[in-house]
Amino acid sequence: MRPALCRLCGSYCPILVTVEKGRATKVTGDRNAPLYEGYTCPKGRALPEHHNGPSRLLSSRKRGPDGTYAPISSDDAMDEIAQRVQSIIARHGPRSVALYWGTGLCTFPQNVNIAAAWMEAIGSPMVFGATAIDKPGAPIAQALHGHWPAGHPPFEEAEAWILIGLNPLISRSGGFPPNNPGLRLKEAVDRRGMKLIVIDPRETETAGRADLHLQARPGSDPAILAAMIHVILRERLQDSAFLDENVMGLASLKAVTDDFPPERAGAMAGVDPAAIEETARIFANSRYAGIGTGVGPSFSLTGTLTDYLASCLMTLCGFWSRAGDRVTKPHVLLPAYQPRAEPMAPFPAWGTGERLRMRGLGYNAAGMPTGALPDEILTEGEGRVRALFCMAGNPMMAWPDQHRAFAALKSLDLLVTADLEMSATARISDYVIAPKLTLEMPGTSALVESAKYYGHNRGIEGPYGRYFPAVVAPPEGADVIADWELYYGLAQRMGLQLAMKTAFGIGQHLEIETQIDLLDMVSKPTDDDLIALGCRKSRVPLDVVKSYPHGRMFNEAQLRVLPRTAECEARLDIGNVRMMAELAAFQPPPFGGSEASHRIFMMVSRRTNRMMNSSGRLNPKLAPLEPTNPAFLHPDDIADLRLVPSGQVEITSRHGSITAIVQPDAGLLRGCLSITQGFGGNPDETDDPEGLGCNTGRLLSADAEFDPISGIPRMGAVPVRISKRP
Repeated sequence: MRPALCRLCGSYCPILVTVEKGRATKVTGDRNAPLYEGYTCPKGRALPEHHNGPSRLLSSRKRGPDGTYAPISSDDAMDEIAQRVQSIIARHGPRSVALYWGTGLCTFPQNVNIAAAWMEAIGSPMVFGATAIDKPGAPIAQALHGHWPAGHPPFEEAEAWILIGLNPLISRSGGFPPNNPGLRLKEAVDRRGMKLIVIDPRETETAGRADLHLQARPGSDPAILAAMIHVILRERLQDSAFLDENVMGLASLKAVTDDFPPERAGAMAGVDPAAIEETARIFANSRYAGIGTGVGPSFSLTGTLTDYLASCLMTLCGFWSRAGDRVTKPHVLLPAYQPRAEPMAPFPAWGTGERLRMRGLGYNAAGMPTGALPDEILTEGEGRVRALFCMAGNPMMAWPDQHRAFAALKSLDLLVTADLEMSATARISDYVIAPKLTLEMPGTSALVESAKYYGHNRGIEGPYGRYFPAVVAPPEGADVIADWELYYGLAQRMGLQLAMKTAFGIGQHLEIETQIDLLDMVSKPTDDDLIALGCRKSRVPLDVVKSYPHGRMFNEAQLRVLPRTAECEARLDIGNVRMMAELAAFQPPPFGGSEASHRIFMMVSRRTNRMMNSSGRLNPKLAPLEPTNPAFLHPDDIADLRLVPSGQVEITSRHGSITAIVQPDAGLLRGCLSITQGFGGNPDETDDPEGLGCNTGRLLSADAEFDPISGIPRMGAVPVRISKRP
């Protein structure tokens, strides 16, 4: 068995891979690796089927005039694509070429570095990512609040933890330790008595283990957090000494939250005011407590305010590491840095980069506004996007407003997608590049090490470092390339020099000097060459990390937080003018009511343990376990609507309709409909609710309601009607 890391998501669980005759045949958790205790999820255990399944592309594809696809060598594909890109740039300028990357970037983060270097080399700023339609509020809130570079105390010291719209037992996403979250939760709650509080309209797997579950109405989270602040300030539970030295805006925050007593917030959220008060006291009276937020608040268009208020609560109680504390997330494969117990001031969250032609949107702390990209493609005029490259993502499943996305992608002069199978986006692309997969590429743990730069309470704690070589070679006779090789190959053919940039920091504050490495454009580097470039200033030499095949805790890299410098005048801002105005005007979306004799339900999202977004739908081991995405309702709502479990229903919003299979969920707040994203087919394909499932993007509009900074449209707390299909 060969040690490796699963890289289907950012948790990077250590695995052992059984290889027989050059093929991966089995994956189990690696009990010899630190931190994870042998954990891996069903998706990780299905990696052999991921690599060897019948739907995997073993050569690239080109669409012909009749719409059918034929094999094409990767070299010929790059020749043709390079010529077409040069022609498009010559006619329309470099801004007409755009890049989109999805959550699959975990596979090999250097893919994004090289693709971004190619975009910079051609002179296009049109780089879009999944962050802007997932959790854009987290980096924007961090910019408005400021940053505490020393981080937070260890999770093992937490006496309370609040999870808002977050279910780490299934999602393993940021806001809670990702290394075996089930065991971490058991250790914390059962063994050392940590209080777990969940705010969620669903009784999720995590909420079922909570001390308190505030089953709040969708989109009401800011009211609950504001009321918690109200209680803390009213009862003087804040850390006044920390605030006096490090914080500004307290008076503004108090003035606004004075209008959010628990009684008012409880009425808004549909929860007991006493539960809000208890939550506030448990949190503030803890020696240390933390908060994690999920995509639910973000989809409800309250993401920035929710994340901002969560940061304010952490700061009000002084839950940040102090001088002399152990640094919880020191560097191993990243360059050395030395944090101090002092703030990093807020910095501009928008208005410093490229502007879009649509809706006053532009570059912001979460990147370019992906929700507006279809309009940049569809709208005629100077600056129109005419070529799009999709990497590590599936826009037709991920982008909101699927009909608009479909029209946009179909109208492009050139659409190039890298995908392991003929996904929904691949099926409308001009070229589909067949990529190498995770076990065919080396990797390191540097990504989980850098997660702390994308929001508090993210990433692995401790000086953990890991490298592993490729476990297997691509199948014999396959013509597959790493995603980065496409952009390197295009640069070669276009006579461009690529400069790979590596930088880590928050906003305008870089804790580490930016590395710029000019690539050899004659002799192509290897995957390992790119890893070595990114780690050439690592705190622990890469060769040392390589000598531990199962990874190691490099205690020699452990640090202590240094004291504040006398020159530091920065302060965290808990009274940002824009956030206070948004909170003062806050009203949760209407809940309940009736229209045309049908109740109005609020659609909310959920994740599955067997799929990573749209990835895994064709995996022969996973697909039979979860073939479709049911619309879950409370059993009493099913009865009231006279529906039948497993029967078909029509779900209709102001913007469209879909057909789904209905199933009961007794833990769901009545009046809510919960459904997983990333399923279904393209609009021109036959609907198959029992097979492909349904695409919730057809219920959304990209421009009817959207965040004015990130451009994310309303993707959650969406009013819908439900009717029985004849």
